[in-house]
Amino acid sequence: MAIISPFKALRPQPENAAAVASRPYDVLNSEEARIEVKDNPYSFLHVTKSEIDLPGDVHLYSSLVYEKAKENIESLQQKGVLIREQKPCYYIYTLVMDGRSQTGLVCVSSVDDYENDVIKKHEFTRPEKENDRISHITITGAQTGNVFLAFRHNDSLDALIEGWKNNHQPVYDFTADDGIQHTIWIVDEETSVNHITNIFSDQIPQTYIADGHHRAASAAKVRKALGEKTTPEASWFLTTLFPSSQLKIMDYNRVVKDLNGQDAATLLDKLSEDFEIQPSSGAVAPAALHTFGMYLNHQWYTLTAKPGTWTEDPIGVLDVTILSQKILEKQLGIADQRTDKRIDFVGGIRGLGELEKRVNSGEMAVAFSLYPVSIEQLFDIADSGNVMPPKSTWFEPKLRDGLLTHLIY
Repeated sequence: MAIISPFKALRPQPENAAAVASRPYDVLNSEEARIEVKDNPYSFLHVTKSEIDLPGDVHLYSSLVYEKAKENIESLQQKGVLIREQKPCYYIYTLVMDGRSQTGLVCVSSVDDYENDVIKKHEFTRPEKENDRISHITITGAQTGNVFLAFRHNDSLDALIEGWKNNHQPVYDFTADDGIQHTIWIVDEETSVNHITNIFSDQIPQTYIADGHHRAASAAKVRKALGEKTTPEASWFLTTLFPSSQLKIMDYNRVVKDLNGQDAATLLDKLSEDFEIQPSSGAVAPAALHTFGMYLNHQWYTLTAKPGTWTEDPIGVLDVTILSQKILEKQLGIADQRTDKRIDFVGGIRGLGELEKRVNSGEMAVAFSLYPVSIEQLFDIADSGNVMPPKSTWFEPKLRDGLLTHLIY
């Protein structure tokens, strides 16, 4: 059964919440982050992307970056912008985007559960990104990035959370610049805290990583690296748990730097072995499984996978698998998406225009848009012990960094 715990969050004073709250570190590049924090010294991006406060030639993974993050988070505490909760609490976090609401429970989850596969995974991690988070956690002593977990919904938990929301005032309630509303309640009453803990330990057999594989893996490796110097807090990692009924997965698209030594006409000819190809007059957002969009030489195409290009097992039926096997590996020579520098990933929230932009600029040669994975497909894959190709799921809306942070020492 799933083991979770309340924790003493490091969080902003209510009047500072909107200024502190920042988009996750991994959805912005350094230049975008510098623009975002302009005239805002309280933004948590000064902690999660602290290279923005250093000269531009400092390497992204330099020790100077992590030391600056430590300096910045300590400064926010010294100024009273951030405060530490006096006792362990749970937190209820509601996000509203385009009129759709979803509510999760912020807590810390057990590193033991992660290592023992009570917390199910569906992706491998990329070594450089994992090492980045390990260094960040170790030097700052803070888990600043939230791991997004899903679980099959539970009526008792739903009733408890909705009852708390209806009968208590939130500590934070604001709408960010991107139009997403963020509302957080503190669950600090002992009976309710214990009830929540017991629901998970008695009724919820497992949880699933929806977003945050690198953050979860890094937390586990930090505990192991600490060895005898580990702390009780390091045996837990920051998570927000959402019932599957409230989640929406968006597409997660790909861009590739070159055509593997061939011209566009040759690639199209080779792709016709496995796909029906039709030029499109506009951007292609696939409307069904086994269809793909491709942007090449200022032209969009719809690719429809031919029978026999997929199997009916949980992994083989996925469009990300078809793309990986029949296009990226077979035609473009990309065998390992985790380590190959020729490929990059573009979350669906950025829109198809971002794919066009990166190809038109000459940075990339070709882009592919995909139909989103479903939450049940994600559960089936994790339950089967399989893993999807990296960066297969994109969830929106994103939790804001800085509102609730877990300190490990």
